[in-house]
Amino acid sequence: MARNSDLADLAASILAAGSDDRDGTGLDAAAWKACAGAGLTSLTDPDTGGTLDDAAVLLEVAGADAARLPLAETDLLAGWLARAAGLAVPDGPLAAVVTDATGGDRPAGTAGGTVTGSGGPAGAVSAALTRVPWGRSLAAVVVLDGDRVLVLDTGAAAVTEGANLAEEPRDGLTLDGVTPLATGTAPAGAAAELTLRAALARSLLLAGAARGALARSVAYAGERTQFGRPIGRFQAVQQMLAEAGAEVAAASAASAAATSTARRAGFAAPETAFAVAAAKARCSEAATAVARIAHQVHGAIGFTREHALRLVTTRLWAWRDEDGDEAFWNDRVGAAALDAGADGLWPLVTGRP
Repeated sequence: MARNSDLADLAASILAAGSDDRDGTGLDAAAWKACAGAGLTSLTDPDTGGTLDDAAVLLEVAGADAARLPLAETDLLAGWLARAAGLAVPDGPLAAVVTDATGGDRPAGTAGGTVTGSGGPAGAVSAALTRVPWGRSLAAVVVLDGDRVLVLDTGAAAVTEGANLAEEPRDGLTLDGVTPLATGTAPAGAAAELTLRAALARSLLLAGAARGALARSVAYAGERTQFGRPIGRFQAVQQMLAEAGAEVAAASAASAAATSTARRAGFAAPETAFAVAAAKARCSEAATAVARIAHQVHGAIGFTREHALRLVTTRLWAWRDEDGDEAFWNDRVGAAALDAGADGLWPLVTGRP
């Protein structure tokens, strides 16, 4: 616990010292450089000595800070996929893409696209990739295309800029006749594991953003006065903040439980699939409630572009639908419960016989 507390403090100090342009929409280059220098961009790499728990701490802090960094995309997704295929992980910001040829039941709104060409020794490929997170700022993209993994240099890519509701880049990348930096064979179940990893990462970011929205709301309720006293002293406002606090606690507990299950059992285990599905569904649900309450507490000022509240609430609204929305993952929770049956439901939910 002490170690995680130290890591949270370190991450918070680095992100706070990043770019002064809090309203920016591109990569925070200063914060990325500092995070990379501190080893925070590759925490789940076995060679670094970090763990999934460490990455979870970092992502919650990044969510609360509304950091403009592809930390999850680089470490938990692209970095993992490259290592799983026996490939070196490129330096710099990365993203993972699962192409349409891979198949599988993937949630809507995630990165995808097509790759043509052999990509073998000195073989060129062409790629049309969509909704690539931070595509304009990436050093490379790691592509899962069927049973092969390709590491593609994005330096020569034609970029079609796009964004989610929080104005985070979700770009189209077109590469024509490029030789992959590396190629490898994907492990069995790679697409399913990437889906779970992305959902877990998004749950942790949502839990952090919800905590950030609550902290801003509590602070504002103590500063804003009405009828001669802070609005935080009014029972109606206290009740709203208490409700938001309960939602934040539920989101943090669900994402922490999913992280613990994944670390203990691995992403291929059925209990991990269930825990991640429950976490993403619960965190998406919490995002809606916390954002609503935060804006109610702030009143009209919270809806202005100039106010910092939107940095976390727009992320709550965007992230709740990315990597599988509430309905997508609730469907999987329900299916798992039905498959478990009456005798298996209690062990499924609690992890105990």
